[in-house]
Amino acid sequence: MKLFFENSAMENKDLILKALKENGELKADEIVQITGLEKNIVEKEMKKLKKEEAIFSPKRCFWAIK
Repeated sequence: MKLFFENSAMENKDLILKALKENGELKADEIVQITGLEKNIVEKEMKKLKKEEAIFSPKRCFWAIK
């Protein structure tokens, strides 16, 4: 699992998408660990990404890029 932390030039949703792109299917808790973002921020951004159809859940509790 590749770890990286918030870069001031990157938006939260970009960090989440980068984590998914570089690591494949992940649970929300794993995205929190990889990005260094707070869990409530990750959940909020993932909800937006799901609505935008940028991510989907291939199996229960896991997320991936469409």
